[in-house]
Amino acid sequence: MEIASALSKNNVTIVNDNPALPTIVFGHGFGTDQSTWRYISHAFSDYRLVLYDNVGAGKSDPVAYNNIRYSSLKGYTFDLLDICRELNLKDAIFVGHSVSGMVGLLAAIAQPERFSKMVFVGASPRYLNDVGYIGGFDQEDLEGLFGAMNANYYAWASGFAPLAMRNDDRPSLAEEFASTLSSIRPDIGQAVARAIFQSDHRSELADFDKPSLIIQAQNDIAVPAEVGEFLHKNIKNSTLVVVNANGHFPQMSAPEEIISAIRKFIA
Repeated sequence: MEIASALSKNNVTIVNDNPALPTIVFGHGFGTDQSTWRYISHAFSDYRLVLYDNVGAGKSDPVAYNNIRYSSLKGYTFDLLDICRELNLKDAIFVGHSVSGMVGLLAAIAQPERFSKMVFVGASPRYLNDVGYIGGFDQEDLEGLFGAMNANYYAWASGFAPLAMRNDDRPSLAEEFASTLSSIRPDIGQAVARAIFQSDHRSELADFDKPSLIIQAQNDIAVPAEVGEFLHKNIKNSTLVVVNANGHFPQMSAPEEIISAIRKFIA
């Protein structure tokens, strides 16, 4: 059986395709696709940029989704490493939003030679509250979320988008998120949400030592400030920057803040 190329499976886009340039790999969060990075990618024209769609999202191969492979973040981690292998990436800078932050962290632990620095935008190792840990959600909160997704996925997406985006004065941002969120097949959206929100990768933080920038926005419905502080405390050689931005998508709502923070970190 022929094995599909990760570059086609994940709809990989390469900008400034010059292997002599240092490389930045962008990984998007749940409910979005690689287009979310267009707000900031233009500011890195001196880098080779690699963007991709997670399986189940964007223009990834629609037949590639598998409930078993993607029942945890490991499936997405394998995909990222496959992309790195096919492009022969080494010492790349990884910028991961939300769930892709932990995907990048797991990939860097598995094959540390692939990455030199990591940037986590609104990333979380665990979304559930625990004893001595604030993740932002109780289990009953998640059951309510999953129930709403199951009852009417498109109505849920329409209502969830403005809550996650914030920035009510710019409704077009929430409308964009609602559009990409709604483009995901409902059964896949529900399964991926469960895989993300029920994950716990706190124990892996001790195995990770890449220089890292943790970008924390304000009033993030998915990732409260305590999560950014937890990451900073538990990731060696990390820097925490709280940006002047509201909501879970600061790369869209406050791109100049994100560009400045990343530029300073990778300089």
